[in-house]
Amino acid sequence: MDKDEIDLQRIPPEAPWGPRTDSAFHGVEFLPEDLGEALNKTAMRVNEKYSSLPAEEKGIHIINIRAIEDIGYIQRESTLLNSLCQDPDANCKHGLYFRDGKRKVDYILVYHYKKSSVSKTLTRRIHHNDSSARSIKQDHQLPGKGGHLDVGESETHMDYHEDDKRFRREEYEGNLMEAGLELERDEDTKIHGVGFVKIHAPWNVLCREAEFLKLKMPTKKVYQINQTHGLLKKINSVIQKITEPIQPKVAENKPETVKRLSYPFSREKQHLFDLSDKESFFDSKTRSTIVYEILKRTTCTKAKYSMGITSLLANGVYSAAYPLHDGDYEGENVELNDRKLLCEEWASYGVFYKYQPIDLVRKYFGEKIGLYFAWLGVYTQMLIPASIVGVIVFLYGCATVDENIPSMEMCDERNNITMCPLCDNTCSYWKMSSSCATARASHLFDNPATVFFSVFMALWAATFMEHWKRKQMRLNYRWDLTGFEEEEAHPRAEYEAKVLEKSLRKEYIHKKTDKEKLTWKDRFPAYFTNFVGIIFMIGLTFAIVFGVIIYRISTAAALALSSTPSGRSSVRVTVTATAVIINLVVIIILDEVYGCIARWLTQIEVPKTDKSFEERLIFKAFLLKFVNAYTPIFYVAFFKGRFVGRPGDYVYIFHSFRMEECAPGGCLMELCIQLSIIMLGKQLIQNNLFEIGIPKMKKLIRYIKLKRQRSLDHEEHMKKKQRYEVDYNLEPFAGLTPEYMEMIIQFGFVTLFVASFPLAPLFALLNNIIEIRLDAKKFVTELRRPVAVRAKDIGIWYNILRGVGKLAVIINAFVISFTSDFIPRLVYLYMYSENGTMHGFVNHTLSSFNVSDFQGGTAPNEPMELGYEVRICRYKDYREPPWSENKYEISKDFWAVLAARLAFVIVFQNLVMFMSDFVDWIIPDIPKDISQQIHKEKVLMVEVFMKEEQGKLQMLETWKDKDMKKGENCNHHSPKLSRSQSGSMSSCHSYHIDV
Repeated sequence: MDKDEIDLQRIPPEAPWGPRTDSAFHGVEFLPEDLGEALNKTAMRVNEKYSSLPAEEKGIHIINIRAIEDIGYIQRESTLLNSLCQDPDANCKHGLYFRDGKRKVDYILVYHYKKSSVSKTLTRRIHHNDSSARSIKQDHQLPGKGGHLDVGESETHMDYHEDDKRFRREEYEGNLMEAGLELERDEDTKIHGVGFVKIHAPWNVLCREAEFLKLKMPTKKVYQINQTHGLLKKINSVIQKITEPIQPKVAENKPETVKRLSYPFSREKQHLFDLSDKESFFDSKTRSTIVYEILKRTTCTKAKYSMGITSLLANGVYSAAYPLHDGDYEGENVELNDRKLLCEEWASYGVFYKYQPIDLVRKYFGEKIGLYFAWLGVYTQMLIPASIVGVIVFLYGCATVDENIPSMEMCDERNNITMCPLCDNTCSYWKMSSSCATARASHLFDNPATVFFSVFMALWAATFMEHWKRKQMRLNYRWDLTGFEEEEAHPRAEYEAKVLEKSLRKEYIHKKTDKEKLTWKDRFPAYFTNFVGIIFMIGLTFAIVFGVIIYRISTAAALALSSTPSGRSSVRVTVTATAVIINLVVIIILDEVYGCIARWLTQIEVPKTDKSFEERLIFKAFLLKFVNAYTPIFYVAFFKGRFVGRPGDYVYIFHSFRMEECAPGGCLMELCIQLSIIMLGKQLIQNNLFEIGIPKMKKLIRYIKLKRQRSLDHEEHMKKKQRYEVDYNLEPFAGLTPEYMEMIIQFGFVTLFVASFPLAPLFALLNNIIEIRLDAKKFVTELRRPVAVRAKDIGIWYNILRGVGKLAVIINAFVISFTSDFIPRLVYLYMYSENGTMHGFVNHTLSSFNVSDFQGGTAPNEPMELGYEVRICRYKDYREPPWSENKYEISKDFWAVLAARLAFVIVFQNLVMFMSDFVDWIIPDIPKDISQQIHKEKVLMVEVFMKEEQGKLQMLETWKDKDMKKGENCNHHSPKLSRSQSGSMSSCHSYHIDV
């Protein structure tokens, strides 16, 4: 006996042609009207009914399939076994098509069901060859569905929820069928307990929905795109030849000289469109978008409340819903498809130097994802000039470090400047020359070129925004989105459920059935929770930063007790480095926590539409992550060293810890260290390692789970996976918010504190070169194919970018004015310098303190550590000397410097804002050539319709002329008509009436 054969000999063979119900089939009826139909229905019911019981309870021995012939229903020519086919998946191209090999799979619904391994073997070996039996169009029933076995009461109770889900699926799939979709079920998969419903949208449904969605489709009309002439044409040709090696080798990326005129699809005007190839007229992206729109508006009404696809997914009725990828992207015999092309020309690190094939990305993933990668590409390109200027500024600092008089004075040991202790008791006096390295390093980032670079970056941000708006307009024209307006979206399932709950409550109380909606009163508890939650999270961030400050102060005091001179000299570096690393770890952890909290806070608000939900989520997540990432940097830039007091009257935290001070060279160097470590750490760990490592780990875990669940059946193990099975094992698409968020935070690092770290654009550029290919590889190989979403801009992210750009001007003004020594140097140079040079600047910024004025218990324990007795020590501040009448009071120099700092902030801010607005005004949002092309399209469209109307009028006139000639011929007949002439005359009148 063959292992692949089945014997149903225990089924009694009597009465083969009559309607019967046999105990072995638990009430399954076999109808005699049509043998083929009876075969299909019988096999469908066997497939479903024997899917949850062991073989012993089914009354079936797996012996010989030929015994089915004894029943009398099956002729010997009929075949039920896939094993008899040469290649069972040849027609369906491994899941890309239905079983008939003609209808393409446009969407997949996935569900879980309970099924034993033996019944799975039976189901796998019994199939239908008739494609009509495979389609849900027959009796509203998917293949494999049928009656249900009567099982024990306990098992029935246990499977109540599974039955409820199955009933909802049946109703929902029936409603999809009524909407015109064609479905096909497949439970014969390598994944145990997982079923797939394949969805196909026929031509008439695609046309109907394309008209509803107002999709712009290319018409037969082709027109010439305006080309440049003269010198511009020569320049463009030279640029094309130069950039040819870095262009992707895809058809969509070639420059076009002609373009098809596009028009919103209409069934009444199908003659305008090129329908010679209906299979490719709607591409896979458009087909999946249309099916998804039907899935969203189709509901399951027999539940407690109306459930669309989002609710069915949330309630576990379906476990996943996604469109299919076009095919495999790697392998020797893989057919060339858009996915494979994207993998080779886009999602590969070997093509990092090439432009992105944005048009192909849009064709495969849709406009929304296409716009994200286009924006990321423009941002990365704009970082190139910013990086070059930043490197030049840094090199200028390196070249002039030996000529910087203040750092030379600090490093000169002959000055013999004794500084006051950095902490109480344990710290002793120290020489200013010991901070020579810090002073020289500070000049690399704190020099006159830094001010120029801050102005440059402010203008760069304005230019970047304008350049993106123009690029976005070009893409809108190329992608036929110029007239696209977002219509009101479907309400979210959670919103509808909340409204239904409210209406039922009101109906129960007031007996009213008016249509309800959620008001601010209904959402007030959620709004209050949001407000309290956000304030608490921001407070938590401040508390953590404060804790790190305590760590810095206490660690500095502890390291000062070190007996080795080298340990005491490296206190500042050690404390700064470890504190920044702690900040980085906390930021990365809180980023993930705040992302989850922002989503929960948004969910309890119950926004009406997906767009509203996304915008509120983005705002909350950005606010929390912005505070989380930049609070430690803000502390170092604007608060550290500002509230320390003076020797003999220091400010203490908890009466124990003295506030930390800046180095003699200022806090700018420490700000640079803080910014660089946090920026590079976030990019390396959070953006790259997490994006690479976590998906790989999840994929490995899924692989291990599937390997454990895999049957020992050799045939099933060797069976090639269908496309929808492979895609099911990929990660679901979670939206573009995380991708945009990390880039916006990086944009903040590049612009907000660029005065302290001119190399920030360079590191951002290097990161983004990797980031583009990393994201591309993730989208092509690691994620399920997302549903294509139409969009004409990047939405709320543009407003956030503008806000960050405006804020960057203000912050850089304060960094230059208050954090760096740029303003004090200018004040000294023009007000206090005796010879017009910077000689004496360091001494001018230091105040004197008499060590006899120390408070009790705060003087150094080892005052003779330097080898001599110290009577006067110096500290950085503008205060009166101890021999003055108003000793230790703030001096007039302080007020002069403060006034200059505030004046610089006002002048810098207004000047740069004006220049940015001027750039915004002088660069038009819509390129001139695109504006002309859009106008040309409108004129051509009017001409097309005018010609169509003229053709109709000419046809009507032709019909009228024929009608009049026919009438004249009829009127010339004699009054005495024969019988045949009378019939001819009546035909004239009838013709006239028909016309």
